[in-house]
Amino acid sequence: MIDKKKLQNIIKTIGIKKLLLMLALGICLMMFSLPSPEENKKTETNQEEQEEDSTDAFVKKQEKRLVNALKQVEGVGKVKVMITVKSSSEAVVNKDSPYEESTGEDEKSVKEDEETVLIEEDGNKVPYVVKEIQPEVEGVIVVAQGGGNDIVNQNIVDAVSVLFHISSYKVKVLKMEDS
Repeated sequence: MIDKKKLQNIIKTIGIKKLLLMLALGICLMMFSLPSPEENKKTETNQEEQEEDSTDAFVKKQEKRLVNALKQVEGVGKVKVMITVKSSSEAVVNKDSPYEESTGEDEKSVKEDEETVLIEEDGNKVPYVVKEIQPEVEGVIVVAQGGGNDIVNQNIVDAVSVLFHISSYKVKVLKMEDS
């Protein structure tokens, strides 16, 4: 513990006003260094929006590619599609797993930790993504002018099943309304 006379001596040499100013500055610095709850909510919301955006972009791209392919098939005519997916895009990050083993006289301990590998990108540290898993297609609806023809319907179902690796019962072909 600090001696009372030493403390009084320190206060006299520095001065009460300077000590109070340093204390106030220290408290201000601590308050500004703590993250605000609003910032945490913003980063969580941004991550969710990015996941939704990447999933929506994937679905739109696949729908466009499917429409372009089906338009080329004889008897299909005009076509519109809708694709549903099971989950959103998923990024698989690289994790470092150091392994330590120590043996004492009567004790043996094993320590395994797992840390996400971070890289610097645009001045920010972000996880190192090993691979991205695209969403899995769950079902497809195809509305086509030639949807009333059984042969055209079967060709569409077969094409969609092959393209997206889904069962034929997850593909529905409907006849487009004459307009």
